[in-house]
Amino acid sequence: MDDRYGSDVLAGDWRNRGKPQHTTVEAVRDLVVEDAGSGWCGAVVRVEGRRVELEDYSGAVRAFPLGKGFMIDGKPVELVHPKKTVASGPRRTASGSFAAPEQRARVARQSRIYVEGRHDAELVEKVWGDDLRAEGVVVEYLGGIDDLDAIIKDAAPTREARIGVLVDHLVPGSKESRIAETVNAGPHGKNVLIVGHPFIDIWQSVLPERLGISRWPEVPRSIEWKKGICRAFGWPHEDQADIARAWKRILSRVSQYTDLEPELLGRVEQLIDFVTEPI
Repeated sequence: MDDRYGSDVLAGDWRNRGKPQHTTVEAVRDLVVEDAGSGWCGAVVRVEGRRVELEDYSGAVRAFPLGKGFMIDGKPVELVHPKKTVASGPRRTASGSFAAPEQRARVARQSRIYVEGRHDAELVEKVWGDDLRAEGVVVEYLGGIDDLDAIIKDAAPTREARIGVLVDHLVPGSKESRIAETVNAGPHGKNVLIVGHPFIDIWQSVLPERLGISRWPEVPRSIEWKKGICRAFGWPHEDQADIARAWKRILSRVSQYTDLEPELLGRVEQLIDFVTEPI
């Protein structure tokens, strides 16, 4: 029998009828979303509490509350906390090594690894920090290697207290290569290992695609390299504080060894092996 009055308009989910349906999406790193209210579009760089931080193409970062109100490819989504994954096997460190069992802090070795600057030290710590602490190896930065020969002579490394050095732009004919040759020919050369990478600066060892580009920008020799990079990205570059913030932005895109160029990975592993080699 036909219902002459029609169906009950309050039947079913009448409150949400006609409203857009939101798909639940985990706010994982590098996911690109748009805030529907402001039109801000960016990649997820951090989730803390009930807030998600999005970084746009120019490097600017804004925080938004997790939940509904976001768009992906024009479709409404609800951002939620990423699920924590439970490892099914031995845990690996950021360098890809199997993590050592929990143990008391190891007394630092006499052997050391030197790097050129603070940025180098921070990158090595972020990727190889667990390995270095397990081995008791300390990383120190030099502030450049112009005085490396004098530093090595003063440290007087021995078989039990070796020194490994990571050098930027270590290519044939460079100033860095001449300094390395002088140290190797000196009285402590056999207890020192100097290795390097071909990049102008440690910044370039980060894979460019992690920054959303296909290759690192070319910087004319007349311009200070780091300032030139910041200028190419449209980032502030007037003083050292600007350069420090730019590096933090780049470093935030590194979480493990797969975010770095192979030319750096092999050299750092070589240094660790050298200073931890059994006597």
